[in-house]
Amino acid sequence: MRTIAFHTLGCKLNFAESSYLAGIFTAKGYVQVEFKEKADVYVINTCTVTRIAEKKCRNAIRVARNLNPEAIIAVMGCMSQINDKEIEKIEGVDLIIGNDDKTKLVDLIEERQTKSPTENLVFDISRLKSYYPSYSSSDRTRSFLKIQDGCDYFCTYCAIPYSRGRSRNDDIASVVAQAKILAEQGKKEVVLTGVNIGDFGKSTGESFLDLIKALDKVEGIERYRISSIEPNLITEEVIDFCVESKAFLHHFHKPLQAGTNKILRLMKRKYERELFAQRVNYINKVMPHAFIAADVIVGFPGETEEDFEEAKSFIDGLPLAALHVFTYSERPGTPAASMQGCVPMSERHRRSEELQKISIRKKEEFYLKNKGKELNVLWESDEEDGMMFGFTDNYIRVGRKYDKRYINTITKEKIEIIDNKYKAYIL
Repeated sequence: MRTIAFHTLGCKLNFAESSYLAGIFTAKGYVQVEFKEKADVYVINTCTVTRIAEKKCRNAIRVARNLNPEAIIAVMGCMSQINDKEIEKIEGVDLIIGNDDKTKLVDLIEERQTKSPTENLVFDISRLKSYYPSYSSSDRTRSFLKIQDGCDYFCTYCAIPYSRGRSRNDDIASVVAQAKILAEQGKKEVVLTGVNIGDFGKSTGESFLDLIKALDKVEGIERYRISSIEPNLITEEVIDFCVESKAFLHHFHKPLQAGTNKILRLMKRKYERELFAQRVNYINKVMPHAFIAADVIVGFPGETEEDFEEAKSFIDGLPLAALHVFTYSERPGTPAASMQGCVPMSERHRRSEELQKISIRKKEEFYLKNKGKELNVLWESDEEDGMMFGFTDNYIRVGRKYDKRYINTITKEKIEIIDNKYKAYIL
């Protein structure tokens, strides 16, 4: 019986796709093992958002090669789609496939029982038009459900439209059917994921609001989380529905990316900062205890110190609970990579550290605001130093003494003690 190990880099969409593919392999008789173990087949699902992600891919290939020099190594995903020629140069790789052929992976592996010269099956991105569903089912308490793929925005810093193709989606009926499967498997929480999920419905004539209304009616799924959604696409109607919904949680992740309109225009984002602020303030008004996080990129070409200070002040004034801070990373082939006004890397890191401090303070303030409240917690299966952890409705990580009886259950708990790093509440 052949063994297979997956290593997934990047976004929740990648994790959903890897999990879905792993289920196909196990149905074929493969035994899935940890990536750190010796396996007959290694699959590396790649990311190309930053240079660091690409470096991690190269390291993963080397790890797999060292664990079993005779193993078949398949590299797929976004880095494969864009930088397939670079991957060809790495010793030990058998298969390179892009984002459109992931569902063929099982057959391709079956055809290659032994090591052989590298086969590059990546084709031009303009041909990437198909859509295939995926969801994680067996590896986590929560499930990631893919609802959309690709992006039409072409922000100047981003390589994803070149690796994932144009925006496309399944229809509502199919997504609801997948959610019902997850409910039958006993999943309590589903995270809606994709590349630009607010664009759902573009290829089927439906809307994101129509989708979440339909999902809200699925019996057995007690909680839905909306993953990252563009500020111009999360409308007040969507927010109002989440207020009234029985299952959609008070947790939002909205990419800001830049805190000045000057830089937003250089990025070719689809909104100005005033709209972002309006959306955040509206959420805070109708659901005061919602966890609101934002992505921010520092060190974009043309960002002066004055721009950064203006952005920092703007961000600090928003009712956010956390920031995800990214140091700008040049992506070959994107318009931003050739822009004037390159910010030195040391300065990028300094600005990143300053925003990280704001994020820590905001999370601390948000956690303290919730101290003493009774909140619903979904308990995860992982054990860490005799503790188990879970997340509240508004995305606060809480912990208790490990007890397997609580796994995949939702209990109401009073938040009593806060650890000194503000990473978790201890009950």
